[in-house]
Amino acid sequence: MLTLPPRQGFTVTAMTDPRSRLIGVLLLTSLVAMMTAAVIVVPSGLTLNPADPAATLTAVAERTGLHLIELAFDVLGWLTLTAAGLAMTARPGGPMAGGLLAAAGLAGLLHDAGNLALTQLAATTTAASAALAVMLTAKWMVNLAGLLWVAATVAAATGSPMSTRLRVAGLVAAISGLAAVVLPWTTGTAGPTAALEQLGYVLHLPIMLWYGVLGWRSLRSGRLRLGR
Repeated sequence: MLTLPPRQGFTVTAMTDPRSRLIGVLLLTSLVAMMTAAVIVVPSGLTLNPADPAATLTAVAERTGLHLIELAFDVLGWLTLTAAGLAMTARPGGPMAGGLLAAAGLAGLLHDAGNLALTQLAATTTAASAALAVMLTAKWMVNLAGLLWVAATVAAATGSPMSTRLRVAGLVAAISGLAAVVLPWTTGTAGPTAALEQLGYVLHLPIMLWYGVLGWRSLRSGRLRLGR
């Protein structure tokens, strides 16, 4: 709380909510970290598609440093998303949305754990079969993370206090994210191609940006009280 010098008989007291600012920092950090990871992984061919395990292991072995840098940003993104979800549970309308968001973050971290395991598997030329199992588990774990993220978005958009415009934007973003989650289910046993995975990234982008807006609003949140 900040009290400014009184003028003409008025005292201006600016009050801010530390929890809201923390949530804002966490959500914005998550957005920046995940966007950075995506910018690294997509053009470098490190999306780790399980359609060709041998080629994936070769790509990781040839770009191990880049792979680890991308994973570090992705872990930071999911970790801060988890923390933001936990912090949101104490806000009005936040227990459901925050809990689902934290669960999405944990699923994302498990996804990254699988991708990290590939770093060691890439050093073994005969590990293609094991790598396939790890990659499939990691891919479906991130699919679960996406589904939980969609559910958290719907819960936040319908249960938390916000403007109608932001509420509608959240629901639209959730529809886009749900489409990304459904994509792998449409490929049957073949699994998604690299191009389809990149489409999934694009479809998840509205949810990421929506939470970025929430983060910015939370960071700037506060109220101004005027009194005599």
